[in-house]
Amino acid sequence: MPPPADIVKVAIEWPKAFPKLMEIDQKKPLSAIIKEVCEGWSLGNHENFALQIADATNFYITEKNRNDIKNGSILRLTTSPYQTAIQLHERIQSSSMDAKLEALKDLANASRDITFAQEFINLDGISLLTQMVESGTERYQKLQKIMKPCFGDLLSFTLTAFVELMDHGIVSWDTFSVAFIKKIASYVNKSAMDTAVLQRSLAILESMVLNSQDLYHKVAQEITIGQLIPHLQGTDQDIQTYTIAVINALFLKAPEEKRQEMAHILAQKQLRSIILSNVIRSPTPINDEMAHQLYVLQVLTFNLLEDRMMTKMDPQDQAQRDIIFELRRIAFDVECEPNNSGSIEKRKSMYTRDYKKLGFINHVNPAVDFTQIPPGMLALDNMLYFAKHHQDAYIRIVLENSSREDKHECPFGRSSIELTKMLCEILKVGELPSENCHDFHPMFFTHDRSFEEFFCICIQLLNKTWKEMRATSEDFNKVMQVVKEQIMRALTLKPNSLDQFKSRLQNLSYTEILKIRQSERMNQEDFQSRPILELREKIQPEIMELIKQQRLNRLCEGTCFRKISSRRRQDKFWYCRLSPNHKVLHYGDLEESPQGEVPHDSLQDKLPVADIKAVITGKDCPHMKEKGALKQNKEVLELAFSVLYESDEYLNFIAPDKHEYCVWTDGLNALLGKEMTSDYTKSDMDTLLSMEMKLRLLDLENIQIPEAPPPIPKEPSNYDFVYDCN
Repeated sequence: MPPPADIVKVAIEWPKAFPKLMEIDQKKPLSAIIKEVCEGWSLGNHENFALQIADATNFYITEKNRNDIKNGSILRLTTSPYQTAIQLHERIQSSSMDAKLEALKDLANASRDITFAQEFINLDGISLLTQMVESGTERYQKLQKIMKPCFGDLLSFTLTAFVELMDHGIVSWDTFSVAFIKKIASYVNKSAMDTAVLQRSLAILESMVLNSQDLYHKVAQEITIGQLIPHLQGTDQDIQTYTIAVINALFLKAPEEKRQEMAHILAQKQLRSIILSNVIRSPTPINDEMAHQLYVLQVLTFNLLEDRMMTKMDPQDQAQRDIIFELRRIAFDVECEPNNSGSIEKRKSMYTRDYKKLGFINHVNPAVDFTQIPPGMLALDNMLYFAKHHQDAYIRIVLENSSREDKHECPFGRSSIELTKMLCEILKVGELPSENCHDFHPMFFTHDRSFEEFFCICIQLLNKTWKEMRATSEDFNKVMQVVKEQIMRALTLKPNSLDQFKSRLQNLSYTEILKIRQSERMNQEDFQSRPILELREKIQPEIMELIKQQRLNRLCEGTCFRKISSRRRQDKFWYCRLSPNHKVLHYGDLEESPQGEVPHDSLQDKLPVADIKAVITGKDCPHMKEKGALKQNKEVLELAFSVLYESDEYLNFIAPDKHEYCVWTDGLNALLGKEMTSDYTKSDMDTLLSMEMKLRLLDLENIQIPEAPPPIPKEPSNYDFVYDCN
């Protein structure tokens, strides 16, 4: 008979005693369970005790979370949160440096638990910590030179405890004094500061700015961008992450009128290039938190365009109309005619003709085209940037289209307006950053005017796609859909630079997009219904077994590998093949490249498959770690793999090509009972699975497959129709 659902079997620890196995009745009050545990160890005053999860978290068990206790959990009997809070409150005020340091370390660990945090805050613990930061640490300033590590740890644990307590959201950030803010800011502004102290100080400043508009103004007075920049030039990614987080917080909370000013300061301080060289192109891989902060910075930077995007053009504003005149002048190499040159009607006719060539919808007054928001004046800004900074491409596009038939011309003005609107939608200009997104694009950190350069690449793509589609004015929306797909597909590849983005677009021609669409359509048609998906799952193991057998058969045939020295390359060969029973690898040197298979008995060396411990690939291989030109050869790195066997010995391979590399790494992994993960296996799986599915579904062509199986018919009223054939 299974135990009742409310009974949980656990082990409970108590220092200097053997653990007890107990059955906890979840219906009983927690205080009664604690009393029962205390009585088992002859402990009085059970109200001074509590239960904790005996793991790294040490979280207290409360009435709210007690249902999280599972069978087999290990609990610990310990002092209650209230008693612990009182003890730590007293200990952190100790006159002994060592005792104080140990108490603060315990406080930093305990503060992660909200139950303890509530008790400590009720004792006015936050105020005590802020006083210690403001003035208490100054008593140890004289000791800092001779006890620097101790001082750094003392401050680090104080700030860590403060951060953990504040993270629970129990106390408002608005309660802190200017003296406390100044002290925290001073730790950030110091050139040489303990890493842990700097990290906690940056975290506190970020939280202050994000949680209080009043504190934003106070922090902004104490911290400048120039003081934060040096922290980005180090190698500690955590410090870099927190620094960018503070910059993002200041950016996000700045009043609208100050954001452009702040952006100008960031440009002056070369923040973008510093992030590019010290973070994005750093040898250290970017972690998720850093990726999120870079994404936030990217979003906030693009959101500076929102004002122009939502500003309508005033058709009567001469300064704005002069921009359109400038577009006309650059395109057709004409100067503004004096007022007395020709009649007004003649000039109007000439302007109308030129504005039509420029592709505006309103030929008479193009300013009207820019009254649509979005994209508003942002589209005109982009057009002017393109005309001035990519003049040859601009003139070529305009003149090319003005020489085509009317129905085949790609209207530059209309295209630029719609493209700007599309790019704003793709980059979500004007939207607040998502809390969980990590989707930053390195290429936008490679240029100070990245959005404008992005537009310049895309407008040329649009013109190219228009020609490839042989589009007419009626196809305008179709062209825009294709261009959007091209841009989105290129962005998903995360190009590292604008040039790389441009080259990716070159490979995504209209013809290629059609092929991709056709392939996706074929894969999706009739393959998404539940019966088909179930069939796929059923035959997938069969296909994987077939691929595995093919790989092992290829290993049995063997392959000739070239020997490459780190000092010189010579045409020396060796051969390796798997025995027919799949138990031994036979290998040996050859004088020349063989014609066909090499028999087992001519291969002197053997390696039992049972002795193989692991298969290592790429730069982790021992023969790729040797110094020399070989290490720098990327192609060789991609073809290298090693077999680790007993006594930490290695059998090192360099495959003749990618195909053989995939065959051997898959085959060796199959021998070890591991998953085959090569690109070749994925390709084979897709091809064979698709073929098998189509073969099995041939008889069902033009038959609608139901989502649910047909109902089982009712039993017949009698079985008189059943007879014995014998």
